[in-house]
Amino acid sequence: MQEYARATRWVDESCEDEVVALLAELRRSARAQPQDGREAHLNAEQNALVVKNAEHYYRTMVHGGPESWNIRDRHMAETIERLMKHHGPGAKAIVWEHNTHVGDARFTDMADDGMVNVGQLVREGHAEEGVILVGFGSYRGSVIAGAEWEAPMEQIAMPPGRPGSWEEVLHQAGPEDRLLLLDEARANEGFLEERGHRAIGVVYHPDYERYGNYVPTVLPLRYDAFLFLNVTRALRPLHEVKAREEGEVPETYPSGV
Repeated sequence: MQEYARATRWVDESCEDEVVALLAELRRSARAQPQDGREAHLNAEQNALVVKNAEHYYRTMVHGGPESWNIRDRHMAETIERLMKHHGPGAKAIVWEHNTHVGDARFTDMADDGMVNVGQLVREGHAEEGVILVGFGSYRGSVIAGAEWEAPMEQIAMPPGRPGSWEEVLHQAGPEDRLLLLDEARANEGFLEERGHRAIGVVYHPDYERYGNYVPTVLPLRYDAFLFLNVTRALRPLHEVKAREEGEVPETYPSGV
């Protein structure tokens, strides 16, 4: 996919017109589908939409900047809209994604870079319909991630939360795990302070903890609720996963943890 994107930078040809034409034809034929064929047609249309948006995404990615991120999150928000419409006015949905996609981007430094995300887009479009954004965080433990995109997954030690971060503040408040409902916190000026909030995704580098990995966040505005666990353990995939060697644990991680 990346090779295709790089090639379009030098040769002004792509499959964009063909993909858009296919999607348009699928949408035109939807009206003729019998009721029992609607699910299969939705799947076919979604696959065509994935190809169309992926083509746009990879062409944009080679130029850098925030727009490739925005293409991805707008695609995800569009998919949610399509599924909700397909299942009717009584439909409800639970979307499980990384905090960077779920938490409202307007209350992080993502907004300064012109980035949007799923949480923001769904809130803007459906705030009156009961949208609830729930964040998730941990003070220390281990995670499954990779050193880069498409790298093998590893079990990686996660150092304690950086001093002054939301993770460290919640850890200092007590050892118990907790679910914070943030409506009342919005009236408390102390909670409206912007603090670092750890971001762990498909790619994670614990050695960047001191100067990176944290998104400046106004927690009660970014989320409606926040689930905090003091210590977490990495998921256990069914297949074998390499664990980082002891010497690979960053210096910021305390011995014996």
